[in-house]
Amino acid sequence: MTPDRDALVWVDGAVVPASQAAVSPFDHGVTVGDGVFETAKVVTDRDGVRQAFALGRHLARLRRSAAGLGLDVPVDDETLRRAVRALLDANPDDGRLRITVTGGHGPLGSGRGEGPPTVLVASAPVPAWGGSAAVVTVPWRRNEHSPVAGLKTTSYAENVVALRAAHDAGADEAIFANTAGMLCEGTGSNIFVVHEGELVTPPLSAGCLAGIVRELVLEVAGATERDLPIEVLADVTEAFLTSSTRDVQPIDTIDGRALTPVPGARTADAAAALAALEAADVDP
Repeated sequence: MTPDRDALVWVDGAVVPASQAAVSPFDHGVTVGDGVFETAKVVTDRDGVRQAFALGRHLARLRRSAAGLGLDVPVDDETLRRAVRALLDANPDDGRLRITVTGGHGPLGSGRGEGPPTVLVASAPVPAWGGSAAVVTVPWRRNEHSPVAGLKTTSYAENVVALRAAHDAGADEAIFANTAGMLCEGTGSNIFVVHEGELVTPPLSAGCLAGIVRELVLEVAGATERDLPIEVLADVTEAFLTSSTRDVQPIDTIDGRALTPVPGARTADAAAALAALEAADVDP
């Protein structure tokens, strides 16, 4: 969904209409994709107040990703929490929130400038994910040895290409292996499979993103981390995707092969455990 141009956004400390927000054409996030970001789901707590789910975990990961790029986050968490609160109050129909930090004004090249980073907070409607997803494997590999492996950076061109290939194949998401041929992740999701009776997701050493919902599912659903060759997808009968806006989404088809039943028992259990956590604690 395209965000409303009349929505309010937070840019370097000021709340302004999106149509009036200005980022320099020399911003390093624009010119070379030098930046990190977080996307959080908006939920309503037990007091009826809209909140960004697991915001504390998102802010911690934002700083980990920024540190991995050698990028400073020039505002503290309390300032970011106030920015989030301002946007949730200003844009009451939006269901997801994004915090972005870029390298700021810089030269037209890889080297950074001397100015401060740019910090943006924006909200938007939640995508219509659907009850289940078809996935396809793609021939490109995640590089688990990359210096940015596992970081949530704004350099998403690889994901854009892979997701377009998935859509061209009639699927909803693309699944990557890493350079060792091990199962890794989707373009904007983590993947869990039931393998030999065990609920398994690739370890962070495989090069996948340390997803917030992935982390929560590991905590509440009895899942384990283990390397699996991507070829296991040809045989598994149950699998699901996780992300901050899709929660737990069953996979119904892998490379054109239907999985049944959908959702499977472990998927339903994971979804229920996550929903119970979300209802009990908006910042677990």
